[in-house]
Amino acid sequence: MLFSKKLAAGALLATLCATASSAQTLVYCSEGSPEGFDPALYTAGTTFDASSHPIFNRLVEFKVGTTEVIPGLAESWEVSEDGMTVTFNLRQGVKFHGSDSFTPSRDFNADDVIFTFNRQKDEDHPYNQVSGGTWEYFTGMAMPDLISSIEKVDDYTVKFNLTRPEAPFIANMAMDFASIQSAEYGDAMLEAGTPEMLNQAPIGTGPFSFQAYQKDAVIRYVRNDDYWGDAAKVEALIFAITPDASVRYQKVQAGECHVMAYPNPADVQAMQDAEDIVVMEQEGLNVGYLAYNTTVAPFDNPKVRKALNMAIDKQSIIDVVFQGSGEIAKNPIPPTMWSYNEDIVDDAYDPEAAKEMLAAEGIESLDMKIWAMPVQRPYNPNARRMAELMQEDFAQVGVNVEIVSYEWGEYLSRSRELDRDGAILLGWTGDNGDPDNFLAVLLGCEGVENSNRAQWCHEPFEELIQQAKVLSSQEERADLYKQAQVIFKEQAPWATIAHSVVYMTMRPEVEGYVVHPLGGHIFNQVGLSQ
Repeated sequence: MLFSKKLAAGALLATLCATASSAQTLVYCSEGSPEGFDPALYTAGTTFDASSHPIFNRLVEFKVGTTEVIPGLAESWEVSEDGMTVTFNLRQGVKFHGSDSFTPSRDFNADDVIFTFNRQKDEDHPYNQVSGGTWEYFTGMAMPDLISSIEKVDDYTVKFNLTRPEAPFIANMAMDFASIQSAEYGDAMLEAGTPEMLNQAPIGTGPFSFQAYQKDAVIRYVRNDDYWGDAAKVEALIFAITPDASVRYQKVQAGECHVMAYPNPADVQAMQDAEDIVVMEQEGLNVGYLAYNTTVAPFDNPKVRKALNMAIDKQSIIDVVFQGSGEIAKNPIPPTMWSYNEDIVDDAYDPEAAKEMLAAEGIESLDMKIWAMPVQRPYNPNARRMAELMQEDFAQVGVNVEIVSYEWGEYLSRSRELDRDGAILLGWTGDNGDPDNFLAVLLGCEGVENSNRAQWCHEPFEELIQQAKVLSSQEERADLYKQAQVIFKEQAPWATIAHSVVYMTMRPEVEGYVVHPLGGHIFNQVGLSQ
């Protein structure tokens, strides 16, 4: 169980109803528990909502509601003419949070930046293997090879020396994995013999400071009154962890929660018709998919994967699971993203042809597993039902499916295993508005064993995405990404399922909430009317 302060879980839960009506406390009905509170260790949006967004800052940030990069803990930055050096000029006077076990003695400075990234890069760093040390984003984005060194020019100037130009580098620095940690806190916890506390009792510079957590129940934060930016509108923020979407809505209706994530698609119309409920919506920068383990037979054969894709009735999934809130996906990036290849032709739904293709590869019958997520995500509102529909479809072509699932953290951890059986339902919401964030992170060779859940490393595809990284021209990069999408479709490491519309449901007294295109739920600008 993760760290919790002395305030008991029962007392925390008891405060929810009492505080939800207060204009000083915002209660958010979240869909699941975070895996931890160190954003660099994870990739799940549920975790980022609870950690990087309220507690931390990055050198640069995304302006809420856009993919525009704006100054964060760095007031400005310069990229050298050859693209090989990026210098960040740091903001002065930024305070770290404190806690019962730690009181910072200094402001944020360059040492914190170097600590944050070197612990991910340097295998000999004392924090490299703490709390599992998978660093999924850092390794999946080839950061160990990209960053040659990080120099402290002075207390408020940091220089990143790169091994090659990297077009999305600045935007990548605004991603959750790049949340800046306190080097002083890290040293203190290492000396105390409890380095895991960085993941259990986080200390950041963000608009809220962490107070307490009870797994599967509640997270409590208070406003950081020393925040360097615009102060949070409310004094306290509570995450009421409520996995069932119907229960989340009941809590919103009862005034126990102000905002909820991921309503059931079937309930959206009734919510929109309700006088005392506000529903916001936005086309999601996302994709939901079924990833085959391409290292395990027979899924190592692209013809088998292609046949299975042709057995999936995607329209039925859109109708039953998304109920009008999604569209069929043919590419691994969403249609709202630049470089989307309109010319790609999707796999036809053709069970008879699929059966013939499997037979041609020597497969008359096949037993396989489909992994179904235990939580709702913006790209998949009901993974269990989706898996059941696929189970029915695959049965028509002689494939017997067993549906399996695990607790969300365990699900994500097990899904990285190279010998994982069968195929896994997952998805992605873009982190920075760049195609590299989908194609390289989810499908590149560097992501195998981490963010690339298909375990797929295909050299012709890899050459294109690596070449695209170093170009400064978006037009040239787009052409390479379009070619990469052709190869993806031919090789079929995934069955691309859907792109969804994202809905947020809230009470009418909520003010200032913005649906973020990158999928995060951000509350420092949110207030409550009296």
